[in-house]
Amino acid sequence: MSTPTDAVTRQTLAPPAHERLAVTPWLLIGAVFMVAILLRQVVPLNTDVSWLLVVGERMLDGQHLYRDIIEINPPMAAFAYLPGVALGRVLHVDPRHVVDAQLLLLAAASLFATSRIIRLSPMSAAVSWGPFAIWAAAVLTILPMHVFGQREHIATLTFLPGLAVYALRSNREPVPAWAVIMAGAGVGITLAFKPFFTFPAALCILAGAVRSRAWLPMFAPENVIAGVIVSVVSVGTYLLYPEYFTVTYPLVRDTYLSWSMSPSVIFLNAATLLLAVALASVALTRRSGRLDAPLLAMVAASVGFAISFYLQRRGWPYHSYPMVALAMLCMGYALMTAVDTDSHRRRTGAASILILAAAFALGLQWFNARIYVGPLPEAIARLKPHPRLLVLSGEAAIGHPLVRDIGGTFVSRQENLWIREFVRLTRERTSVDAPTDARLNAYLAQERNWLIEDFRKLPPDLVLIDNLRGGWGDWARADAELQQLLGPYRLAGSVEGVDILARTE
Repeated sequence: MSTPTDAVTRQTLAPPAHERLAVTPWLLIGAVFMVAILLRQVVPLNTDVSWLLVVGERMLDGQHLYRDIIEINPPMAAFAYLPGVALGRVLHVDPRHVVDAQLLLLAAASLFATSRIIRLSPMSAAVSWGPFAIWAAAVLTILPMHVFGQREHIATLTFLPGLAVYALRSNREPVPAWAVIMAGAGVGITLAFKPFFTFPAALCILAGAVRSRAWLPMFAPENVIAGVIVSVVSVGTYLLYPEYFTVTYPLVRDTYLSWSMSPSVIFLNAATLLLAVALASVALTRRSGRLDAPLLAMVAASVGFAISFYLQRRGWPYHSYPMVALAMLCMGYALMTAVDTDSHRRRTGAASILILAAAFALGLQWFNARIYVGPLPEAIARLKPHPRLLVLSGEAAIGHPLVRDIGGTFVSRQENLWIREFVRLTRERTSVDAPTDARLNAYLAQERNWLIEDFRKLPPDLVLIDNLRGGWGDWARADAELQQLLGPYRLAGSVEGVDILARTE
């Protein structure tokens, strides 16, 4: 028989129910991050991230960007990974692991800061944030899959605190200085990656101004901070890397930017479907048409990132990550918080879970797409440990992350021979007049000269020639000087249409 003393003891030792419930979201968020950590061990390193780690290593070795290293993107792409590469050298750790850890910490910091800012609003007290926080953690850490660490992933993480501040501005609520600084810096970093990312910021600011019926917030200090950061980065690029404007940008303008994928590739894809489902979820759960401040900001950002995705005209999954991530956040917020009564919650709960699960599964598949290059690492490992590697191909995925996986050294100053590939696409998909054709031929000659120079400067141990995509073997055999350089090499094998040539001397 229990006594009153026993009852008191049990109440003292057992935490109250509401405290146990408050701890549960934190435990589940921790579980999400654990899954994300495990995924980093099994999902291959992204091709572009692997190349930009090589770029960072070369920059630390004293090579000059856009001169000794030819990169298609502005300097922000390289500098985003430079701290991780430097820290990896200090710790004697592969920088891929350092960058992975940094991004997971950035995701945690972004979620925490965004949550702190949005909770400054008295209206947030009416929202149950636990389930949505778990969902947001999964969207930011698990959903990226193979595009984890891409610039678009980083830009999404840095943008979120600004999104929370935009929500407060639309309610005409005060924003503390620390939140202003954090939001301005985050949005500025996002915009510094790509000018296309101006659209989500502009739409968020405009939507907030319309909702608050005040135009003064358009000139809020966080917007000024973001503008200053973009200006400093632009001026710094002009002063420190003039070759980006004199060498790289003309190449990009006349080749990469001159053509477009077909409309079906750009618009009819999983990213567009997920955005449509998200907007439909918002419409169905907010039938009054009145969106609360956080949801309005997320909708504006997702539409803005969608505009940036479509304007890039490629339809590539990693370009769509910010658009899809914000759409997923919209969907989760709408379905998890759009409940007017308990009966409504019971009626829609199961359907909401199914919709979110199906959308997340589709997103995982969309972002896990990658080029299969076969068992090249195993074939190369049998030939020579830690080789110097040269790849003749327009497909970047052949060399990266292969060269990092085998502990090799990449010989070329380019991620891949992208100029020849982009010139081919330009000629196939656009009308080329005589002056443009002459410029394209000059670009091809320049890339060939870079290749020959790199070959002579650091002769590779192995050369991979891609015969499956673009006839690179025929191209190499047709070039007398390149054929002479390949003279000391023998065919050691062929994997998935890629010839492996090994040096015999």
